[in-house]
Amino acid sequence: MIELKSICKTFKVARRNAGLNEAVKALFHKEYEYIKALDNVSFHINEGEMVGYIGPNGAGKSSTIKVMSGILNPDSGECVINGKIPWKDRISHVRDIGVVFGQRSQLWWDVPVIDSFMLLKEIYKIEEKAYQENFNELVSLLNIETIIRTPTRQLSLGQRMRCEIAASLLHNPKILFLDEPTIGLDAVSKIAVRDFITRINRERKTTVILTTHDMQDIEALTKRIILIGKGQILLDGDLNSLKKKYTGQKTITVEYSGGDIDLCDGLIVVEEQQGRAVVAVDADLISVSDAIAQISKTPGVTDISISSISAEEMVVSLYKEHNI
Repeated sequence: MIELKSICKTFKVARRNAGLNEAVKALFHKEYEYIKALDNVSFHINEGEMVGYIGPNGAGKSSTIKVMSGILNPDSGECVINGKIPWKDRISHVRDIGVVFGQRSQLWWDVPVIDSFMLLKEIYKIEEKAYQENFNELVSLLNIETIIRTPTRQLSLGQRMRCEIAASLLHNPKILFLDEPTIGLDAVSKIAVRDFITRINRERKTTVILTTHDMQDIEALTKRIILIGKGQILLDGDLNSLKKKYTGQKTITVEYSGGDIDLCDGLIVVEEQQGRAVVAVDADLISVSDAIAQISKTPGVTDISISSISAEEMVVSLYKEHNI
């Protein structure tokens, strides 16, 4: 379905110091720096998969999406999507893809949303019957019946993003690229967008590639994540396996009025104050239930709570592990 092999992309960026003198010098002699946005990026995505593509700012996520959508031509490497090379077979390729950039719009700013939809119908040469079926389904599922006759500039961010997603799916693409689709949305809008993406993946078998810094989006939508940093693929694996690895160590917070905490193998006190202790649990040596039973033997226990690192903390651990 999607195959990238050793994709490389370098950008030439002008640099200068602050000040008028430096600006004048730059008119006659510019200094450039070469930034390697993508460095031998390779991965394979099967039809119908939903993949989270994550990494810090400037890691190369958007550059990869632009290569896969045919916007950027890489310096070297191979990219084949549905048997097509995106930047060479651009016209036929864009019929198979939908792209949503959270900070850019494909809707015309001063006209009602429905006019933008009609224009996209003509651009993609969608047959009337197919257009009406897709239009009615998308408008209903995304709950945009009351806003499609409103100019785009008068919509809230959440309303506009729902219309953007509908616009990207009018031609029923096989692949959907989502670049920060829920950025700035309220909780209700985020849930609505996530539910809709899950539904089209399940019912239409649409392949979804999601780039975002919101780990709740990743957890809700994807089972596989690809981590990119400094233009290189650093990790490609199952999200649940990673969660087990990085959230495997749980901590138990104990409040008590007795003497010392009753410990055994697999339990280590990592923090202790008067009447309160935090105990790390090694899941390879002892289960959480057995750990609670053991700690409960401590005299005067008044409260026990369990916690593990969050998904955001897991990602931070991944960044630290790979020095990005």
